[in-house]
Amino acid sequence: MNNYVSKEMILYLFNELGLEPSSIELGIKLSKKNNTPLPILLWSYGMLTIDELDKLYSFLFKKMD
Repeated sequence: MNNYVSKEMILYLFNELGLEPSSIELGIKLSKKNNTPLPILLWSYGMLTIDELDKLYSFLFKKMD
């Protein structure tokens, strides 16, 4: 499973979605430990709403173009 975390994703989580750095850091650690994509892990632990998850994936897919 791809556990890729980009600088752009972290900046988006902090600047656009308002996640605290400690939440992002915890999410990254748990994502690696559980071998789960960071966005899904943040959503499953209640750190992101489904709307925020959608915005994050929209941002990530735009970055891929």
